[in-house]
Amino acid sequence: MSRKLFVNLPVKELDRSVQFFTALGFSFNAHFTDETATCMIVSESSFVMLLTEEKFKQFTPKQLCDTTQATEVLVCLSAESRAEVDQLVAKAVAAGGSLYKEPLDFGFMYGHSFQDPDGHQWEVMFMEPEAIPS
Repeated sequence: MSRKLFVNLPVKELDRSVQFFTALGFSFNAHFTDETATCMIVSESSFVMLLTEEKFKQFTPKQLCDTTQATEVLVCLSAESRAEVDQLVAKAVAAGGSLYKEPLDFGFMYGHSFQDPDGHQWEVMFMEPEAIPS
């Protein structure tokens, strides 16, 4: 059995987050969606659970990260081309996200980044197929 990955992120306004990620082309699993949470489908084996802050606090005794002051995690998504990297970042900015650093170009790998409306940092990268470890 292959593993599945579920990243859990707290959000201030669930509807706003759903609208934002829908604009980026993501869909959601209605079976795991209610007024406190939704399951964003990234791939067959990768998902992002967007949880209201109140719901998220049920899973951890720690304080939530203030994303205006600190980085809690860098979520990295792969893209099929350099152009797709730039297109996804442009969609994110148009949908209410923001840039937080300049693109990085390492020749064999190209990446750009955005912050979602809750300040979570998302990396989008393209890597030349021959450079991908097997």
